[in-house]
Amino acid sequence: MPEFKLDTQIAAQAASIHRLLTQHDLPRLDAERPLILAGIGTSWHACRVAAYWLIALSHGQIRPLVYNSHDLALNAPLSKQDQVIVVSHRGSKTFPRQVLQRARQIGATTIAITSSDAPAQDADYHLHTCPGEISSTHTISYTSALTVLAQLVAGCIGKQASQPFLDALQEIPTALDAILEHPAPVQIAEQLANREPILLAGVGIDAITAAEAALKIKEGTYQWAEGFETENALHGPPAAFRTGLGAITITPARDDGGRTASLRTQLHALGAVAFSCGSDNEDLWFPAVHPLLRPLVAIVPLQRLVAEIARIKGSNPDAIHTDQEPWTSAMANVTL
Repeated sequence: MPEFKLDTQIAAQAASIHRLLTQHDLPRLDAERPLILAGIGTSWHACRVAAYWLIALSHGQIRPLVYNSHDLALNAPLSKQDQVIVVSHRGSKTFPRQVLQRARQIGATTIAITSSDAPAQDADYHLHTCPGEISSTHTISYTSALTVLAQLVAGCIGKQASQPFLDALQEIPTALDAILEHPAPVQIAEQLANREPILLAGVGIDAITAAEAALKIKEGTYQWAEGFETENALHGPPAAFRTGLGAITITPARDDGGRTASLRTQLHALGAVAFSCGSDNEDLWFPAVHPLLRPLVAIVPLQRLVAEIARIKGSNPDAIHTDQEPWTSAMANVTL
């Protein structure tokens, strides 16, 4: 079976996070000023997680805005009081760069978060995560960006409120190593390789993991997948549940009013092939960590699942279909 560059990137995440945890020269965000986070795709999901952290750790005193970089570059309001964080792994995409340019012209404080291989950014602060991804199905850049964002969030909240969060962050590399010690999810991949669409769902912060995993499935396996907040998955989508549907539901860390169980019951009743992901006796397992830090670990068994489905199907997660026509031409025609 082929080995992918994706496998190397997944395996390198623990070491990357461990290295980033030694950084101590990050700028400090001002909790009294508006905070805006922007990204596209995986980077946008990282921004959503950071916003969730800020709201939760500040008990709602800080309520950042999260924008797709396209919207913020062209239409969304900005002022010189804003603090703008733009996450963009390669640092070369059109609209993330335009966000920074626009924010700088207005006089806002700007922070760019990119790979260490990215070109210089038009920002007050340019923070690096990891070397440029060698697989187009991005994995290490996501968890590395989350690590930098977690440190920025902690600095904004203050030491007393954020210390348990920071202490738990130190444990993430060990948690990732534990996931990789488990066998790859080959049997689950075999059952999902010919299922389409694939539904992923989670509660609260896990809904962001569901969305990120759905993107990885599309990129790496060429199957259509969609990520939902669990409650939204119960309102309307069951009309489309049917035999042939694949599903992965993330077991919540806290009481969800029985909604995950309800969704699982519906999926079973309507003929879906469904699997669980979580920290107990789950089909796709990750260790229990601080509830707010679950995005850093819950995504990894799902990344591994993508690699195994790709091996079965013969797709190429390193190229995300750009190595075959008509995708080669069609995707090259769009400037990102």
